[in-house]
Amino acid sequence: MHIRLLGGIEVVSAGGQPLHFATRKTSLLFAALVLAGPRGLRRERVAAMLWAGSGEQQARNSLRQALVDIRRLFPSTGDETIRVEGNAETIWLAANANEADIWVFDRKTQADDGTSLAAAADLYRGDLLDGLSSPGEIDDWLAPLRANYARKALDLAERLSLLPELSSGEEQACKALAERLVTLDPCAEQAHRALIRIFRRRGKTNDAFRQFLVCKEALKRELGVDPEEATRALVEPVEGPNMEPLKEPVADGGSPEVELRRLEAKAEPPRPTVSVPEKPSIAVLPFQNMSGDAEQEYFTDGVVEEITTALSHVSWLFVIARNSAFAYKGQAVDVTRVARELGVRYVLEGSVRRAGSRLRVAGQLIEASAGVNLWADRFEGDVSEVFELQDLVASSVIGAISPRLEQAEMARAKRKPTESLDAYDHYLRGMASLYRWTREGLEEALPQFYRAIQLDPDFAAAEGAAAWCYFWRMANGWMTDRQKETAEVSRLVGNVAIAGKHDAVALAFSGLALGYVTGDYEAGSALADRALMLNPNCAAAWSASGCLKACHDDPDIAIEHLSRARRLSPLDPLTFFMQSFTAFAHFVAGRYDAAWPIADAASRAQPYYLTGLRIAAASNAMAGRLEAASKDIARSLRLDPKLTLSNLKHRVGQIRPDYFARYVEALRLAGLPE
Repeated sequence: MHIRLLGGIEVVSAGGQPLHFATRKTSLLFAALVLAGPRGLRRERVAAMLWAGSGEQQARNSLRQALVDIRRLFPSTGDETIRVEGNAETIWLAANANEADIWVFDRKTQADDGTSLAAAADLYRGDLLDGLSSPGEIDDWLAPLRANYARKALDLAERLSLLPELSSGEEQACKALAERLVTLDPCAEQAHRALIRIFRRRGKTNDAFRQFLVCKEALKRELGVDPEEATRALVEPVEGPNMEPLKEPVADGGSPEVELRRLEAKAEPPRPTVSVPEKPSIAVLPFQNMSGDAEQEYFTDGVVEEITTALSHVSWLFVIARNSAFAYKGQAVDVTRVARELGVRYVLEGSVRRAGSRLRVAGQLIEASAGVNLWADRFEGDVSEVFELQDLVASSVIGAISPRLEQAEMARAKRKPTESLDAYDHYLRGMASLYRWTREGLEEALPQFYRAIQLDPDFAAAEGAAAWCYFWRMANGWMTDRQKETAEVSRLVGNVAIAGKHDAVALAFSGLALGYVTGDYEAGSALADRALMLNPNCAAAWSASGCLKACHDDPDIAIEHLSRARRLSPLDPLTFFMQSFTAFAHFVAGRYDAAWPIADAASRAQPYYLTGLRIAAASNAMAGRLEAASKDIARSLRLDPKLTLSNLKHRVGQIRPDYFARYVEALRLAGLPE
């Protein structure tokens, strides 16, 4: 019997016959049992993950039937028996230690010899359970495992390439693995380095340099960064003055410079696709600023943000969050590709022209799969009528999607953040600065928010955004008067609780700030819950709820809420924030091997977010990756030199005592000074 999960699921009997599961969810259940290993899975948990929405009793019945199907597929066959065993609470898979590729892969990667490492390389055919889709409720359970094995494969490729001696077979296994990893992720720098080393072993300096160019271009295109010093060092001798570079002919007859230009001319590879939800789904893309004035860009963005917010209040409509849609800002986009990448059925695009006191908003709604323009219109009015224009566009789009929309749904889409246009202008300017997520950006944003509040004392969105600024100041150690700023958060949040009863984002920002800065978890969670009841499509509300639960409550529920936030906003620039607290939830649950890959990804995406760096350090330390943890601490101390274990609580707030104790233990192990 052989079980393969790397590169897709495949199960073969002892006689060599492929075995097929009755349903996709049965396949997922079996894969989950293999991944869980001897510790098994809680019945209640796996039923809720795989059969969410079916009702508790129906989910248990479905789980029972799936287990029957698996047991029928694996009758006892002597020494190679695969059995599903369990008790009232837990189920697990009993099988020979060599039956599953991931079990063998894990053992082989612990070795130091080339033969074992090459065998492990041959087993990694691709991403864990590649091609097997999973429901949203299981995504955040599977995603860290998938990331963990991808990271192990990258480390494996680099370790193999660094061995002083390799047989031809071991070298070929290393090359094949690195090529697979680069295909899966063009920015996999460790895999690029492994290929460069292999080419240099073979004396193929042109191929080594070309691989460097491929790596350099992918990193610049996808992430806007240059290769790491370790990668550059591999080609410096090739480029150096004492070398005679590029003796070997390039396969396509061109020099490396020609090769780089050819690579630059290639089309940008598509982002991963996302499944389309069953209910109507839409993304509002950034509108074009047709005003001829770059200073008006913030105003155009604000118009789009308000249209997005209006649409998100419709309960039957799935709306992609503003931050993910704005990942396409400034690009000439193919709406079919965008819809596929964001997982939506409809795309709204348009333009805003502001000339003096006149405003023109144009929009068109496209059903992406068919490429059909469902609706297009243009709205003109005075700048003072901006809210009415936004409402008109949103209502027209909703009507185009479903002519049967009830008037009550229309009314819910018509909410104005403030009656003061000047206050709204300051709020938009503040948000433009806040979205930079730097200390300077926050220092510029806060006065704008306070000016907006001065002009309209009931402007909940501005008060919530100001509270959110203080959250970031505390997390990054930027508070100058902790007692005063903490009191200010309480004051701002109190105002939002009264004036912002219809503003989900303001409630979410306020709840998170209250729970994190003041330590009032109950009140903060209540505000986040109010935001979710008001707008179940609000990614900020799911994110705030998940963060609070990760710090104070149930880590598994925290992961579910953060997963929902990421699904609503799959390209969100704040993904690093969601990843950080997903990792922290795994950390406090004791799942360190699940935590560190997510924490590392968050700290790479935003190396100046100190909470992410600290969580990465703690997760790596408890997972036994002390060198990586030490590097994280060193980076943290460069950015926050006064950070110590004794003042850590002034950065992380009053989180649950046992969670904080474990956090301190981990950071002490990582090297944070007392």
